[in-house]
Amino acid sequence: MLEKFRDTQFYKSIFRGGGVPKSRRQRMMVVLNSVFLHLHPVRLPKHAVKLKFTWCMGGLTFFLFLIETISGILLMFYYRPTIEYAYTDIIDLAEQVPFGIMREIHRWGAHAMVITVWLHMFRVFMTGSYKPPREFNWAVGVILLLLTLLLSFTGYLLPWDQLAIWAITVGSNMARATPFFGYEGPGASLLAIGDINFITMASDARFALIGGRFMGEAALLRFYVLHCIGLPFIIMIFMAIHFWRIRKDGGISTPV
Repeated sequence: MLEKFRDTQFYKSIFRGGGVPKSRRQRMMVVLNSVFLHLHPVRLPKHAVKLKFTWCMGGLTFFLFLIETISGILLMFYYRPTIEYAYTDIIDLAEQVPFGIMREIHRWGAHAMVITVWLHMFRVFMTGSYKPPREFNWAVGVILLLLTLLLSFTGYLLPWDQLAIWAITVGSNMARATPFFGYEGPGASLLAIGDINFITMASDARFALIGGRFMGEAALLRFYVLHCIGLPFIIMIFMAIHFWRIRKDGGISTPV
């Protein structure tokens, strides 16, 4: 049945060089000429599918990112990033809204994603997969780890309860010590010209992060935009680079 479907013109219009592969070269051409299939290597070494070596942490992280994206889009239909409605919308998602369990899926999926990213980095380090020629992809992975933590940090404020407000207050206060860009950080005085100090409490990294001197609606809106649009967009770009470099570096590293 499947072979008959592969011989149809409809199948061949989707997969160029389609039909039932008769040789290894034909299978390679089908993969290479397909928009979606060419993202994967034509052949995989046996070690690349050994769970005891890969732990499948990279794949699980990507899977959790897809779950977070889908559940997050659904939550956006019901959540309003304003002081007046943010907390009550979270309560309604748990008690009133159909499929409100999506909020719990999103929340626990975020925790799981942070764990799998750390385990993936640990696996890569312990197996020496950061060594040449993969050092660039290791740097990309470190950036993805930091972006994942920022994604979790920005999402923490959105429930707008006391725990979230004070946790982000403490976290954002650390931005005051940012080198050069925090008014309490090292090097901030070097950016002063005469008596004019460009880095002050009303113009430093913390002020830019929360949109004011105190935690308010501006901070909630900025964290909402970063969490839903800014950071996911940047993460998708770096993930594409990460996957591409895995292909270009010869696939998953060989066990030592």
